[in-house]
Amino acid sequence: MLSREDNEKLTRIGPGTPMGNLVRRYWIPALFSNQLPEPDGAPVRVKLLDEKLVAFRDTRGRVGLIDERCPHRTASLFFGRNEECGLRCTYHGWKFDVDGNCVDLPSEPQDKDFKRKIKITAYPCIERGGLVWTYMGPPELQPDFPDLEWTKVPENHRYVTRHLQDCNWVQALEGGFDTSHLTFLHRGPETYADGVQMSLPIRYEVIPMDFGFAAGTCREGKNGATDWTCSIMLVPFHKLISTKPFGAHVWVPIDDETTMNYSVEYWPDRPLSEQDLRDSKSHHFIHPEMMPGSDHAVLNKDNDYMVDRALQKSGESYTGIKGIGMQDCSIQESMGPIADRTIEHLGMSDTVIIKLRRLLLEALHDFEAGGEPPGLDPTAYRVRSARFTLPAGRTFEEAVDELVRIKQPVFAK
Repeated sequence: MLSREDNEKLTRIGPGTPMGNLVRRYWIPALFSNQLPEPDGAPVRVKLLDEKLVAFRDTRGRVGLIDERCPHRTASLFFGRNEECGLRCTYHGWKFDVDGNCVDLPSEPQDKDFKRKIKITAYPCIERGGLVWTYMGPPELQPDFPDLEWTKVPENHRYVTRHLQDCNWVQALEGGFDTSHLTFLHRGPETYADGVQMSLPIRYEVIPMDFGFAAGTCREGKNGATDWTCSIMLVPFHKLISTKPFGAHVWVPIDDETTMNYSVEYWPDRPLSEQDLRDSKSHHFIHPEMMPGSDHAVLNKDNDYMVDRALQKSGESYTGIKGIGMQDCSIQESMGPIADRTIEHLGMSDTVIIKLRRLLLEALHDFEAGGEPPGLDPTAYRVRSARFTLPAGRTFEEAVDELVRIKQPVFAK
């Protein structure tokens, strides 16, 4: 269990909070590139780390991400006119470019230098992997974009969706690294594309790395060998999954009680096949069926995820909820908007959860003491999840670094 103070530190991500300041030092997914399909098109509302923002693509194709509130009278710039390399407030005509500069002040006398004193909060953006990413930290400390493999492969090599979760981002992150739940929550026909072993692991290992950690679950192999499944945690909110195709999640904090879950499948070296895409779009894996035109899943807490008690009783599904992604959401959201970790009772199977919390708290402690956040070197992200068998006598700690590092990266933009 955690103290109430540590639970608050982990979960609160608004401006000025310790975790909010730390997360702002990394590149953060803001929206899909195709949500801004054309220059001078309609702006899009974006909320990140409890900040209300507006994204727009200007006349030159650049993406801007600025405060939703016009600094004149705080009217919403979502209703603004996107024209001639800037977003113009429709209330009094004040206009801002992608860097937050005020480029026109038609309601003020032109002989005054007032507009040079006006600036709106603006965050730099970059487009990678079909997403718009933003950096919300101090400009002078902006890191290079990380070498995250799925963002570098050609478009037809990957499939990416997103959906909202009604819970704090740490709940979703922890749920992704909760290893023993696979044996129970996902039992039934909705298993990973290449199958999930339903026997409980005999050992759990977590090895700290420069990118975060490698989490291994061990099952007995033949002749004294051990079979390992290794997932990767990339700070602050990424997971790489050892499925085929490879999988990934990014759990982005929208505010203290809402998370945007980006779900990815990809091949590093070849396009996704028609069968791959059929499997992904069947909604049995990590991509849920969505309400048209929204980020909300069809199965959600308001309809109890359409739990089918007869299906649950039949044994075909442990939960009676269809789809691995929705099974995860149902449990993570059932803990409440922010889980009370002071009343938990953790066991050996929670080894990864314990060390994940420790990693985040240690990163926070070091950061508040003036240290650099972990994982800012772009090359640290050149890793891949894995499944492998080790001969008798060879340990996970000895082997993992060699087996997860990408030897021949595909880093075409």
